[in-house]
Amino acid sequence: MEPFFRPATDADAELLLQMMREYYAYDGHVFTERHARIALLAFLREPSYGRAWLICENSTPVGYVVLTFGYSLEYLGRDAFIDELYLRESHRGRGWGRRSLDFIEEEARKFEIRSIHLEVVRDNLAAKEVYRKSGYQDHDHYLMSKWIERRFPKPAGNH
Repeated sequence: MEPFFRPATDADAELLLQMMREYYAYDGHVFTERHARIALLAFLREPSYGRAWLICENSTPVGYVVLTFGYSLEYLGRDAFIDELYLRESHRGRGWGRRSLDFIEEEARKFEIRSIHLEVVRDNLAAKEVYRKSGYQDHDHYLMSKWIERRFPKPAGNH
């Protein structure tokens, strides 16, 4: 069986929040539903931020993927970030992660994206292997972040 990708909309917010909770628990991120809901709905309502798709088996969602848009002089124009890619455990190890990456590449080309970046937890060896086999390279750079929002606290956690 092949995955089917359906664009996510506001109507999918509750399902996406449920899967985000699962993903964050799996990857060791803190999940605060109120803040996640605000960020998710803003993203779904503003096409310039990027796109989200549900990964489905037939019509049943079993995961999701989020592509955020950016711009980079280093990468010579429009770039994008796979912000989140999650498959429920029942659908891991079946090639669906690789197929999701292939799908995202094709969709990104439609937006004239020149490069795609992603972040992976160092301990997630299975995901790193999928990404490497799909052509993603570790550039021996560190992703460094600084929280500057003053209205609510930085998400705590391992990452």
